[in-house]
Amino acid sequence: MDFDPTLLRAFVAVKHCGGFTRAAARLHLTQSAVSHQIRRLEEQVGRPLLHRTTRSLTLTEDGEDFLRYAQQILDSLDALSRRFLPSPVSGTVRFGVPENFMGERLPTLLCQFARAYPAVRLDVSVGMNFDLPNMIDADELDLAVVISAPKHERGTLLRRTRLVWIAADTFEPPAGASLPLAFYPPPCVYRHISVAALGRTGLEWHVIFTSPSHQGLRAAVLAGLAVTVLTVDDVEPGMKIVDGLYGLPPLPHADFALICGAGGKTPAALEFGRLILDMPEPSGAAKRAAART
Repeated sequence: MDFDPTLLRAFVAVKHCGGFTRAAARLHLTQSAVSHQIRRLEEQVGRPLLHRTTRSLTLTEDGEDFLRYAQQILDSLDALSRRFLPSPVSGTVRFGVPENFMGERLPTLLCQFARAYPAVRLDVSVGMNFDLPNMIDADELDLAVVISAPKHERGTLLRRTRLVWIAADTFEPPAGASLPLAFYPPPCVYRHISVAALGRTGLEWHVIFTSPSHQGLRAAVLAGLAVTVLTVDDVEPGMKIVDGLYGLPPLPHADFALICGAGGKTPAALEFGRLILDMPEPSGAAKRAAART
């Protein structure tokens, strides 16, 4: 049988309010209207749900069971209404993010936002060699996650991580030759920080592989072609941290920060930014193993 949610709400209100008078006030109905709804519900169920006296009102045993199911149904209906309630938030959010910041979490985040705000269009730029701060300043993006050296003075800090030199487990440097390196193309922050650190050493090195894609750089490293710089969070099976080996210099920490531009204060951009700020940090065995290195 199908139960009318209006009758279920009347029944739950009577129980929670302890009587018909207060339930009627909560539901903005007359007491007689609430009494009529309860009678209709009991007729549909085919058994009494409430035990009434002149001084008290209690649930029958069937009423106790019915209350539990009625509350579950109403909670589900309320959740369904919230999920598909038309949102007043609309417009476009232009978002830029480094490829390795979200990884597999990005599709989930985009799906979550799209479901909550179907009237908002997302324009997402993902890559390691975008100049995201300048794109924000040029009003080409509303929000961006940027990578910077520590003590950044812009945006909201999302996560601090460690930059490390990474090579394949099987990597062996060529004897008597310069060290082969793999980088993202400019203006990648990793590349800028690494080259600056290398310039303070006498190490001979050369760039043997360049790719704007994290997967491309990963493939080059796992193939044993070169050493690269990634965050400690990006270390995965088949890779090893080689800090201090081959004459490689130490590297600083790096910060991920959320910055916003002129369009970052719209309701749509603010809601999307809130999701970014609430996003949990990455986890995994690779990260924990690398952090102990």
